[in-house]
Amino acid sequence: MKTFEYAKADSPEAAVAAGGRFIAGGTNLLDLMKLQIETPEKLVDISRLDLAEIEERPDGGLTIGALVPNSDLAADARVIKGYPVLSRALLAGASGQLRNKASTGGNLLQRTRCYYFYDTAMPCNKRAPGSGCAAQGGFNRILAVLGTSEACIATHPSDMAVAMRALDAVIVTLKPDGDRRRISIHDFYRLPGDSPQIETMLHTDELITHVELPPPPGGRQLYRKVRDRASYAFALVSVAGIVSVEDGKIASAALAFGGLAPMPWRDPAVEAALVGQAPSTEAFEAAADALLADAKGYGSNDFKIPLTRRVLIACLRDLTEG
Repeated sequence: MKTFEYAKADSPEAAVAAGGRFIAGGTNLLDLMKLQIETPEKLVDISRLDLAEIEERPDGGLTIGALVPNSDLAADARVIKGYPVLSRALLAGASGQLRNKASTGGNLLQRTRCYYFYDTAMPCNKRAPGSGCAAQGGFNRILAVLGTSEACIATHPSDMAVAMRALDAVIVTLKPDGDRRRISIHDFYRLPGDSPQIETMLHTDELITHVELPPPPGGRQLYRKVRDRASYAFALVSVAGIVSVEDGKIASAALAFGGLAPMPWRDPAVEAALVGQAPSTEAFEAAADALLADAKGYGSNDFKIPLTRRVLIACLRDLTEG
């Protein structure tokens, strides 16, 4: 690990004025620093800021501080009752020890676990722009089949962010000039294109302070994660689903996917194929067709395409049965 300067911030305003890389739980950043994938010259410790509360909003939603630990968010009674898809997604991630340390804001900003991103001896456009993408012709079992580019096929690793996207979360930030932004999670992440090293809409000196959730949605909620082992593994395919059925037809649907793309994936065409239809194999197949219309495998991950179809159809049956 290279030498770096360390500072503690006593307020969000002081943190953004300090001019360094923010660190809270550090569950991802410290690993990257040890491997010299990330080499910040200065770390600004924000772990003591007053951003660790979950508060009810006047509209019935929640405001979640960026420093709320994943374990606390998963266990909050209001989350369990109104947003079970989020609680289940959080509990599907990492281990209890990591969830106790990992923060809400940091979880949104996790970097890919692509093997070639972590191997500094291999070319990786995300780590070293312009060097190439070894994953496309290499071992890419865990990597993306949607939203990829010639420059990168990495996946976003967060379970929490997949549920947040299904819930239409809004990310609140603070900039050094005092400006606050409210960014829809649908606009927060960027596809790789030809600049995969730029992963979000955040500026380098912009701090996530809160995440806002709208009022709890109606209908059933589900989070299902398919992975290589029962715990402490990243998703091959995951689905965060919220579906309501009225008068025998699907009235609303929100479906987000993990393990498939460089960002938590949500495609309006998938939901449009369901709304207004009676729950049926035909409707579920049409939704899967819409999701996978542009899917592309790269060899080792070809299996993800038929696996995703099966997982989505099974989830839709569970969300609509009865």
